[in-house]
Parts: sequence; structure tokens; C-alpha cells
Amino acid sequence: MIFLVDHHLEGQAILIEKKIAAEGWLEIIPISLVTLEEVGIPVNSNDRIVWRFAQENQMILLTGNRKMKGEDSLEQVLRE
Repeated sequence: MIFLVDHHLEGQAILIEKKIAAEGWLEIIPISLVTLEEVGIPVNSNDRIVWRFAQENQMILLTGNRKMKGEDSLEQVLRE
């Protein structure tokens, strides 16, 4: 299971990853957290690009700071 971590959650992702490892979950379920930078996506990419990348690569997107309005907003992309 791969989580794509939005740039504003990188600090929290480090804490989550450490907690998951400390609790032994990595021995049961293969979990990895990757950042936009690690996969080559610029942090200023629009929501559509980020969402499509996550979907095409079977990743779960961790975000809390994407747009709610506009043609390329995460809200619009999910509705489509």
C-alpha cells in the first residue's frame, strides 16, 4: 500500500511512518509513504495532475490542502 503525501503533510507523514514502523505494522502490511518530490511531481501541480498520478499508480492520496473550486480542483476531479 503506497500513500502519496501532499507537500504540506510531509512532517506529519514522517511521524506517521515512524509510528507505523514502531507498532510493527510494516511486518504485516507493506506500507510506504512517498512525497510529491520523490515521485517527480512539482509541489505547485494542480489537483488534477496529482489525483491522476495517484490513481494511475494505485496510490492513496493524503492531502488536506487541495482546492474545492475550479476546473482542476480536487473536488471537481473526484466528481468526474
